Amino acid sequence: MDDKPGEGIEALTFEQALARLEAIVKKLEAGEASLEDSIGLYEEGTRLKRQCETKLAQAQARIEKIQVGSDGQPLGLAPFDAA
Repeated sequence: MDDKPGEGIEALTFEQALARLEAIVKKLEAGEASLEDSIGLYEEGTRLKRQCETKLAQAQARIEKIQVGSDGQPLGLAPFDAA
């Protein structure tokens, strides 16, 4: 990660952002940071959470399902609807 917390978060993959977020949570839960550091970590964690949510939304928008006709043959693709 860069020297400044939160710098370059947009460039992280989902997995990288999630791993960093998990490390921050562990550090905060363990009480290993000063108050000032905890505030900075919390702010970085918030940005990482937002990045993960964005990446998940992008992935969901790309998911497609195969449409099958009454004869069982594929007809094509349609957007995935999680509802």
